[in-house]
Amino acid sequence: MTRPADDLLATARQALIRVRHETPLVQCLTNQVVSNFTANVLLALGAAPAMVDIPEEAGPFAGAASGLLVNVGTPHAEQRAAMTEAVASAVRNGTPWVLDPVAIGSLRVRTALAHRLAAQGPSIVRGNASEIIALAGTGGGGRGVDATDEVESAAGAAGTLARATGAVVTVSGPVDLLTDGARTVRVANGDPLLTRVTGGGCALGAVLAAFAPPHSAPDGDRLAAAVAAVTVYTVAAEVAAERSGGPGSFAAAFLDALYGLDEDTLDKRAAISWA
Repeated sequence: MTRPADDLLATARQALIRVRHETPLVQCLTNQVVSNFTANVLLALGAAPAMVDIPEEAGPFAGAASGLLVNVGTPHAEQRAAMTEAVASAVRNGTPWVLDPVAIGSLRVRTALAHRLAAQGPSIVRGNASEIIALAGTGGGGRGVDATDEVESAAGAAGTLARATGAVVTVSGPVDLLTDGARTVRVANGDPLLTRVTGGGCALGAVLAAFAPPHSAPDGDRLAAAVAAVTVYTVAAEVAAERSGGPGSFAAAFLDALYGLDEDTLDKRAAISWA
């Protein structure tokens, strides 16, 4: 049963309050290029980042974390082992986890890893259109981390992937598309400056993990929780862009916007619609 878009907005407001009140502990196994920015985004939002990404520590920590991000952007051998360990622990302990299949398709090591991890049942998969198409097995990927496909061209692949894995699939782009395989939502917020800052997309995976615990949305609706995360993130990007002169000032303004985001701003700016 679908929820009215107004209910999705109400969930976004409530989820933001919950994150700030409960300070969810988000374990991030992410790429070395974006680690610092990702941690700062979580702190600005009100969550607690933990970059625990080595074998023998990653697994036990995933069992205690509120949420887990697995981002395959720079998958060196030790981190690949830690990712496998952390995902197994998350599945065993019921920790919600997010898979971000960065730059898969043409790069064989990360592509094989992402497919193995996706088979373990992520709570959420986040990527650009080309990454989602590649993970669904219906295309070859993009140009490194850059998408060569439009969001709408990935809609079918996103639905297929959601049904195959049980995950909510989030396709990032000018208008974000989210689906659980049966229902589809679009969020038309954000700003192009997000693509001019290293980690602008990857940090969203960590925010999705912060919003993913079951009590984030009514009836544990993971699609509603994911929509809440994307809405908060992209509305903050709009606010930051209005205060910025370019990528450098945008990065700082974005952290400030996440920190200061309030319910009134969400109400005024959120552009959520059912497909």
